Amino acid sequence: MPAVTVENPLTLPRVAAAPATAGQRPVLHVATAPSGFEGEGFPVRRAFAGINHAYLDPFIMMDQMGEVEYAPGEPKGTPWHPHRGFETVTYLLDGTFVHRDSHGGGGVINDGDTQWMTAGSGLLHIEAPPESLVVSGGLFHGLQLWVNLPAKDKMMPPRYQDIGGGKVKLLTSSDGGALVRLIAGEIGEHAGPGITHTPITMTHVSLSPGAELTLPWRRDFNALAYALAGRGTAGAEGRPFRMGQTVVFGEGDSLTVRADRTQESRSPNFEVVLLGGLPIREPMRHYGPFVMNTHAELAQAFEDFQAGRLGTIPAE
Repeated sequence: MPAVTVENPLTLPRVAAAPATAGQRPVLHVATAPSGFEGEGFPVRRAFAGINHAYLDPFIMMDQMGEVEYAPGEPKGTPWHPHRGFETVTYLLDGTFVHRDSHGGGGVINDGDTQWMTAGSGLLHIEAPPESLVVSGGLFHGLQLWVNLPAKDKMMPPRYQDIGGGKVKLLTSSDGGALVRLIAGEIGEHAGPGITHTPITMTHVSLSPGAELTLPWRRDFNALAYALAGRGTAGAEGRPFRMGQTVVFGEGDSLTVRADRTQESRSPNFEVVLLGGLPIREPMRHYGPFVMNTHAELAQAFEDFQAGRLGTIPAE
């Protein structure tokens, strides 16, 4: 698992430990992601299924794609499809994927890379494995996160960001037991490279067996932890969670995750994605690829898509 790493985390900048007086966020809920299939048939875990949207806002959904070892000819993607009203964040841990959209955005993302697509007023896009991966087969593992846009930004022009793994801000804990990859937002005085319309923080943390990490966390943000691999605990109370489970934290100024001293043979570390964002607190109407504020806006999005006003598929 992930391509972006370092031999000695102690060479990295340290995340300042949260003050002892900082209020620890309690664990409110632990949810287990159901499994399913997306696009042309690649396996996913629905990380936020069954969680009250009040705890997720501004996030809409997140899928863990894979982890799957494809045989030659098996790699699958998604067909051309529309989006309007939100942002998609695709973080690739293993493998390679090609993105194209009707607004001119596109590129190849590889191990450790992130693509950030702001659909805004609307576009068509496609995600697919490159021909070389289809021929050879291989490992594929990633995440796709949907981030809502406030009403004032829903009809903004689309935008595409490539965030190469080499641009991610790498940090460590005071004892070097955790590798923190800050993709977007801020942790203490450190900032990630992702440019967001809705204020969020997105990190991928690798915790060595037995390691603990306590991070300062904006009080006005929500806080979620999703386990990509391994097992450990969350919060001062030590609530257990493992691969495929999401932790919902309550209010506070800091949060804690710990790795169990014994991990799975397939993953030497406890791999966790930590997410937080500023709640939008607006009505949300979500249907398929459109996320708007009213039913009338959803109907308009479908009408615009059918009329070709969200773009046309580029020529090969």
